[in-house]
Amino acid sequence: MRILATLLTICTLIATTIPAAKAFSAPFVQNQPYAGYHPSPIPASARKIRRNYSSGLNPARPLRTPSVAAPAPNCAAVCVIDPYNGHVLYGYNASERRQVASTQKIITALCVCDTGDLDKLVTIQASDRLEPPIRLNLRAGEQYTRRELLQAMLTGSFNDVAVSLARDCAGSVEAFVDKMNARARHMRMHNTHFANPNGLPAEQYSTAYDMALAACYAYNNRTIRSMINIPAYEFRRNNGQVRMIRSTNRLLTSHPWVQGMKTGYTNLAGKCLISCAASNGRAVIVVVLGSTSRKIWAESLKYLRWALDGV
Repeated sequence: MRILATLLTICTLIATTIPAAKAFSAPFVQNQPYAGYHPSPIPASARKIRRNYSSGLNPARPLRTPSVAAPAPNCAAVCVIDPYNGHVLYGYNASERRQVASTQKIITALCVCDTGDLDKLVTIQASDRLEPPIRLNLRAGEQYTRRELLQAMLTGSFNDVAVSLARDCAGSVEAFVDKMNARARHMRMHNTHFANPNGLPAEQYSTAYDMALAACYAYNNRTIRSMINIPAYEFRRNNGQVRMIRSTNRLLTSHPWVQGMKTGYTNLAGKCLISCAASNGRAVIVVVLGSTSRKIWAESLKYLRWALDGV
């Protein structure tokens, strides 16, 4: 009996000292480079980006291991990933669950593309206009194609447009959120749950690593890649008026090698930015979460440049 009691005590000590299993095969070591390493295999369908694209932006080869250590983070979480092969070069708090604000519109865009028929007309409803700013302020009864609304949402990050697309593509916003969560599971975003299509504060969360996975899928989507790469979009209203929608991503206009992706901000999430860039046949995606208005652009740039070896 004493032997049995001793064995039980040892087992209890082991159980309490070994941390609970995470969603990843290995925990992220904070503030360390991850050359040639990825915490879980990226799905094959997220890395088939070597096929020809009319944009001519797809990478031809993987990133090299940077010659210097990754710069120290000045934000809540970072993940740097190579969309060519899914290798994570660097992670900081990358598995920490956080609100990700409008960066989750990337998943909204993927679900809209999954629905297809992007030239189908969407009729705006009065309820769509109830979303808080930022809004495009379309009027009930106006009609626009899914493609027009998708471009407007990705360029200007309009919350009411995200709701219009969600309702149209799934019959209701709630049904569309179910599609978003199903899409997240398909992409192996194991630490993610969505509650709305626009990223406004709600009982929802994701991580820098999970959003990096989603960004790889978005980067692999021909329609989305063509939309995130433009600095401004002329949106024509039904009454003939034209509104110039400028991208919320400042890096697009200041750095020609930056290809875009998605911004986000709420008080809970802080400033967030998913960036993609390419140079010399290589590409990188950087996810920065929980930054500030003053720091977000430089924070993203330093990791883009680091991964692309000082572009």
